[in-house]
Amino acid sequence: MHTKTIYEAVGGADGVLSLARAWHERVMADEIVAHAFAGGFQPNHIERLAAYWGEAWGGPQIYSERYGTESDVVRIHSGNGPHEEMDHRSIACLERAMDDVELVDPRLRHVLLDYFTWATTTTMAAYPTDASAVPDGLTIPLWSWDGLRRGP
Repeated sequence: MHTKTIYEAVGGADGVLSLARAWHERVMADEIVAHAFAGGFQPNHIERLAAYWGEAWGGPQIYSERYGTESDVVRIHSGNGPHEEMDHRSIACLERAMDDVELVDPRLRHVLLDYFTWATTTTMAAYPTDASAVPDGLTIPLWSWDGLRRGP
């Protein structure tokens, strides 16, 4: 049983930001995954991603307070058709990003990959044909050492 949240185990705000930066660098260097960013991205994309991950992993609710809701995030990732190869490569980029920032704890790596795989292949892939079909009011899914947290 872990007493720390995933957010704390990654290294808090600084650790999550480092991982987000490493992942972003990896995806931008990947010819398939970088295509998702061909239309551009917010100049503060890395900070927004870190805030989102941090909140999902038990950290402060910075994403929800500053940037938007889960509905907003899912809409950004919707309406682009199916993209399984890009998803799998994006997941591989996270694994390499964990190497880059020297996250070596096998349990932490497993939990982060489980989270990212789940988020990439379920919530972010739920509306491949129509971003307007994403319902309002979605909240950021919270992830624990045991997976998706249900309820408070």
